[in-house]
Amino acid sequence: MAFERDLGEGVSLALRTPDMARAVRPVAVANLDRLRQWEPWAHAFDPDGADDDWNREQLRRCIDGRAIPTVLLHRSRPIGSVSAQLDRYSGTGELGYWIDAGMEGRGIAQRACRALIDDMFSDGMARVEIRTAAHNVRSIRLARRLGFTHEGTLRSALPVGPVRHDIAVFGLLRESHASPTRVQ
Repeated sequence: MAFERDLGEGVSLALRTPDMARAVRPVAVANLDRLRQWEPWAHAFDPDGADDDWNREQLRRCIDGRAIPTVLLHRSRPIGSVSAQLDRYSGTGELGYWIDAGMEGRGIAQRACRALIDDMFSDGMARVEIRTAAHNVRSIRLARRLGFTHEGTLRSALPVGPVRHDIAVFGLLRESHASPTRVQ
């Protein structure tokens, strides 16, 4: 992926460099209570910024072809993250995303996810998965809008803070994916 990719209508994805990671941090902090409902990482997130090691590791994984870490931008302002972890052995990518509460419902996350899905399939992945808390209605709606199929639910598989959630597993296969025309 290029360092920044225009998705149209003021939306873009940028590689999560150290500068981008610092730029998106205030958005994560502002959404932390909401994100802690669904995301294990949000419970370990250091609002003061001591997680630079995690960002560096994601960039190393990107260089090795095992991750696509991005920051989601709207008019050059960070509003969330859409990223992927890649398992080259199995040919499976796992998509993860979050967006600022004030930017939800505009189709922005959907466009960003489509771009990364296209990248993963173009890069040889055979399938892409979304794993989300089984009661995360917004995330499930997005998976379905993206054409993913609900393949099952893993009981009590996601530790989120002091509780465990069931995980709904959604899959999309390369051969069943109709890539829309990509905005370059």
